[in-house]
Amino acid sequence: MMTATSLKTIAAPAFLSAAADAAASVPDAQNELAQPAASKYCLELKNLSKSYGTGAHRTSVLKDINLQIKEGEFVAIVGFSGSGKTTLISLIAGLIAPDEGAVLRNGQPIDGPAPDRGVVFQSYSLMPWMTVRDNVALAVDQVFKGAPKAERDARVLKYIDMVNLTPALEKRPAELSGGMRQRVAVARALAANPDILLLDEPLSALDALTRAKLQDEIIRIWNQEKKTVILITNDVDEGIMMADRIIPLNPGPGATFGPEFPVTLARPRDRAGMNHSEDFKKIRKEVTRYLMDVGAQKNAGDENKIVHLPTVVPNTSNEHKQASKPGAAPEKTPAHLERYVEFSKVSKIYPSRTGPIKVVEEFDLKIRKGEFISVIGHSGCGKSTVLSMIAGLTDISEGGIFLDSREVTAAGPDRGIVFQAPSLVPWLSAYDNVGLGVEKVFPHVSKKERNDIIEHYLERVGLAGAAQKKAFELSNGMKQRVGIARAFALSPKLLLLDEPFGMLDSLTRWDLQEVLMEVWTRTKLTAIMVTHDVDEAILLADRVIMMTNGPRAKVGKIMEVKLPRPRTRKALLEHPDYYKLREELLDFLNECDHA
Repeated sequence: MMTATSLKTIAAPAFLSAAADAAASVPDAQNELAQPAASKYCLELKNLSKSYGTGAHRTSVLKDINLQIKEGEFVAIVGFSGSGKTTLISLIAGLIAPDEGAVLRNGQPIDGPAPDRGVVFQSYSLMPWMTVRDNVALAVDQVFKGAPKAERDARVLKYIDMVNLTPALEKRPAELSGGMRQRVAVARALAANPDILLLDEPLSALDALTRAKLQDEIIRIWNQEKKTVILITNDVDEGIMMADRIIPLNPGPGATFGPEFPVTLARPRDRAGMNHSEDFKKIRKEVTRYLMDVGAQKNAGDENKIVHLPTVVPNTSNEHKQASKPGAAPEKTPAHLERYVEFSKVSKIYPSRTGPIKVVEEFDLKIRKGEFISVIGHSGCGKSTVLSMIAGLTDISEGGIFLDSREVTAAGPDRGIVFQAPSLVPWLSAYDNVGLGVEKVFPHVSKKERNDIIEHYLERVGLAGAAQKKAFELSNGMKQRVGIARAFALSPKLLLLDEPFGMLDSLTRWDLQEVLMEVWTRTKLTAIMVTHDVDEAILLADRVIMMTNGPRAKVGKIMEVKLPRPRTRKALLEHPDYYKLREELLDFLNECDHA
């Protein structure tokens, strides 16, 4: 089945090529555009449908899509991964043709790409050997061939300055952060002077702070330039912050639009202020509930009979060591359980051309056995460095880390790790990827018991039907499910999660958060999760550790999350303390941002 995700992977280079060809073929976009006054909408989608494949393998991606957008409007479209969002943007851009229906621009059918529609994709697609100036000039020189060079150069500098990249004018993409590269892509699209800006999840791979700053810049540019904007996003809060209305795209096959949600909040919108707005809470609750209900319907019937988990212990456990060597693991005291994991004045120093840099300084923390800890902070504050040190993947420069009374000196299977990218062996099946770990920590049990462990956790994460699929055949969300199943199947002493849902759309992320909570509630593993998502931190954790900015980052503040368990996102939105906790985290991050 061809999904929008696979379409993006396969066809993105072709999209860019088509857009470049179109720009090259239109000497002056503004003179070529027909501007009839008959239509009151600058853009209309009429009975739009699109399928891929032929015959028995034909799959309907979009069906009967209808939408009217006025000049200068900002519309956000949210939906599930694979629901057809990228296909929709590509149809509006004229990069692919519909099977049925039409896209109308000022009442006239769109029959191909043109510079009146600027597109910014999730991937930056910059020329790596060109500077920031040259990447933006590439678009300007194609669209405004007839303009004098001085005028074209001035346009390039104007839009680079607009996205605050003038100091990086002569840098190449390899020298830029992810957020800066995306700014270049936005500047390049705007410099071609489009009337409509199409943004296909341009900020989803960025950390929360960079994402917020780019949101603010896009809103500022939208106000200044009076563009019409269509934003594809996986973030409900992003839609509320930026758009005039939010439109859900229900999952396919044959994806259709759901009801529209007007965003009536006054502009300019302040993030901290919105946390106190009853209108914001109402819109947020309505959109979230709708998407979760649609997700529940989509997943209905996917439940499988869960294979019974055998009562066996891994070879990393104290119980196994005591059974094999009587007296090797004395009974633990309550005091020990209160400091099951301990960071004692932990620091990490990296060499640099200008001398040693202390990235993390005297990180101090004690974690109870069975506790779930979230670590949050701005990009570059050392969150992942802390996680990497306790995983044994990075050396500790100063201080010590202790797990179950033993000092951490190297990596080991007593710590299960789930990274942002799940790091699966691509030619092995989901079953065999989980089995790699199970074979390592359960060599002393029967083959049937090992099989039951693998099947149990694959079913827990909703992958029973995909157990024999190779890793390269799985979507990103499915790969991450395999990573979670593999980590839990180790029965580790400590579960480490490094932004495991950061690259996923909101709905897949919510689904996997539910899976994580359900399995963690049953196993009561001790867990540490690094995240940049405020709501995720509150939803999952017993305590949230807030880190100060790096270098010399340390524990800035610890917030207790005393919300009742088991937790659900719906219940969270209803709880009277939720927005107080959210505000405490946002205030801390805002203070760090201005420090």
